[in-house]
Amino acid sequence: MNSSVSKIELEHKTIYLVKTAHISAQSVEDVKNTIQEVTPSTVCIELDAQRARSFSQNDQWERTDIISIIKKKQIGLLISNLILSSYQKKMAKQLNISVGAEMIEAMNQAKNVSARISYIDRDIQITFKRIYRLLTFSQKFKLLVSLFSSLFDEEKITDEQLETLKQSDMIDSALSEMGKSFPIIKQVLVDERDQYMAQKIRQANGSVIVAVVGAAHAPGIQKHLLTEHSLKDLEVIPEKRFSSKIIGWLIPIVILTTILISFSFDSDLGLRQIQTWILFNGVLSAIGTALVLGHPLSILTAFIAAPISSLSPLLAAGWFAGIVEAIMRKPTVKDFQTVSEDINSLKGFYRNKVLRVLLVVIMANLFSSIGTLLSSMEIFKSLFEQLG
Repeated sequence: MNSSVSKIELEHKTIYLVKTAHISAQSVEDVKNTIQEVTPSTVCIELDAQRARSFSQNDQWERTDIISIIKKKQIGLLISNLILSSYQKKMAKQLNISVGAEMIEAMNQAKNVSARISYIDRDIQITFKRIYRLLTFSQKFKLLVSLFSSLFDEEKITDEQLETLKQSDMIDSALSEMGKSFPIIKQVLVDERDQYMAQKIRQANGSVIVAVVGAAHAPGIQKHLLTEHSLKDLEVIPEKRFSSKIIGWLIPIVILTTILISFSFDSDLGLRQIQTWILFNGVLSAIGTALVLGHPLSILTAFIAAPISSLSPLLAAGWFAGIVEAIMRKPTVKDFQTVSEDINSLKGFYRNKVLRVLLVVIMANLFSSIGTLLSSMEIFKSLFEQLG
């Protein structure tokens, strides 16, 4: 048993913790040799069910329903996944390696020795949602800027950085670095997942367990194996902050009240206020959609939807415009296959129909928000002038 494998005796179980470097061919051999040598009852793998499917089903992207994603309000999660996937593939290409080879080897060897397979990582969507809900608005904006800037970073990794990457997962390494600026990211992405995976290993069936995990997670998992953890608590999605809920409804209430007050002074003023609201919201949302070369019907949809959706925190103009864009310019299989590469360039964003839909959603929403701000200022200004 080499130094990359730790043997842990826990109650009535013997656990072999295989610490892998996700870009090392040696890790594949370590996984293979350990499973063949100890013939475990269960092989625990640092994947959630969704990521496991992406390894075993090469056509996963081809079966993605972009319209369903928009309806379920999962655009943010999809964009985060795409950015991180793009980063991982970019690093893998520089290093001339196959991403996740040791995980695939663990699956194959488990089948060879008739062992159960347990995917022990927390659902990646839960992890992202917990990060999103726990960050403040300013932190979210700062994080979004950091993620998007990484897309167009063409800097090659150095030999020193290469050695660092060999000791941890590429995605975890990148986001853990962000954790220096965003402590909550380290808490959710690293510490909580260490606890979650440790508990899943504790619950694994059989007396001999092999757990294949990234080297960066191994110390935390080994420590947390000694205590019980509540998986349910670690899967809870925090509620939206009460203040954000209040503000979400307060703005449209204030706008509608202001317009009604305007009517009480002068019906013409009230009509102008409504016109201001419609034109600022509709026109700017349409402009945002047009800037990313959205379909003419998507532009029209953004214009119609923005004044209505801006009055409800439950709706967004970009959702409607994005759905229309996906229907009018249905993404092809090739678009889904190349999305992780196309996201790295501005030209790719415009060429790829999947990314074009995402751009339509983002820009229609962004410019609608600008329209809401500007129209609100104009409406208040007009009313104050009338009062004066």
